Amino acid sequence: MAQLLARRRLKNLVLFIPNMVLLCARLLTDSRVPATERALLAGAIVYAIIPFDLIPDMIPFVGQVDDAYLIALTLLRLMERTDPKVVREHWSGGGDVVELIGAAALLAAKFLPTRIRRVLSSRVTVSERTGEGKLLRVPLLIASEEKIPAARQQS
Repeated sequence: MAQLLARRRLKNLVLFIPNMVLLCARLLTDSRVPATERALLAGAIVYAIIPFDLIPDMIPFVGQVDDAYLIALTLLRLMERTDPKVVREHWSGGGDVVELIGAAALLAAKFLPTRIRRVLSSRVTVSERTGEGKLLRVPLLIASEEKIPAARQQS
C-alpha cells in the first residue's frame, strides 16, 4: 500500500515539473529577483529541458526526478533570499506553492541515489585565483565538501 502511495506521489511530482519550469520562467522576468538567483533559475530551466543530464529524461519517471529536485532546490534557495510572496505571485496552479515546492524537494530526494543528490545540492564557490588572460590551472567553480553526520554516511 505504501509503495502504491509513493508511486502516485511520484507521478504527481512528474506532472508538477512543467508548472515549476513555467514558474521559474516567470520569475526570470521579475525585477525583485536578484541577478544571481535569476542565473540559477535559468540554469535549472535548461537542466530540466535538456534530455541528457545526470539521469537521462528518456527513462520514464526516474529521469524527471532529478529535474524536479534541482528546480525545487533552486526555488527554495530563492525563497530564502527573497520574500516568498514573490514566488506566490507568479504561481498559477492550485495550493500553496511554497508548501508544494518543499514537498517536491523532499519527495524527489527520497527517490534519488545519494551520489546524485550530493552532486545536485553541493555548494559551489568561485575560485579566488584569476588567470589574468592566461589559462587557469584551477577550476573556476569549486564544489565544497560538506560534513555529513555519521548517521547519514551509513545510509
